[in-house]
Amino acid sequence: MALIDLVTPEVVKVPLVAKTKMGVLEELTELLVKANKVDEPGPVLNALLQRESLGSTGLEKGIAVPHCKTPHVKTLTLAIGISPEGIDFDAMDGASSNLFFCMLAPPDQSGPHIEALSEIARLTQSQSFCRLLKGSQSPEEVVELFRD
Repeated sequence: MALIDLVTPEVVKVPLVAKTKMGVLEELTELLVKANKVDEPGPVLNALLQRESLGSTGLEKGIAVPHCKTPHVKTLTLAIGISPEGIDFDAMDGASSNLFFCMLAPPDQSGPHIEALSEIARLTQSQSFCRLLKGSQSPEEVVELFRD
C-alpha cells in the first residue's frame, strides 16, 4: 500500500491545537478514532507512549514520526498533524517539530510499516515539500500536496 493511499482529509489535522508532545499524541490518536481507524484511543496512546519511552521519534528539521505496532489496527494506518509554530517533541536536533506523521501497524505486518517509514523519510528530505506542508491551511491542501 502506497503512502498516498493512506492520506485522506479525515486523518489530517491542520493546525494542531496541542502544545506538548503528549498533547500531539492524544490529538492524533483522537483523530484516528474520529476517522474510524481505531476503536478506542487508550490502548493506542499507551502503545505510542511505550514506543516513545524507547527513544523519541522526533527526528530533525521539524519532522516527527511517532509510530508503533498495535493489535488495535487491522492494516497500516496514518495520521498527519501540522503545527506551524512548532512543538517540543524531544527531537534529535533539539529543534521544535512542525510535521507529525503518526503511523500504526498491526504486529504481524512489518513490510508496509517499513516501506511507509522509508517513503516519509524520502519525502521529508525535500525542504520545499516540508515548507509547503507546514504552510498548508486545510486537510484537503495536505492531501493535494501528497498527490502532486
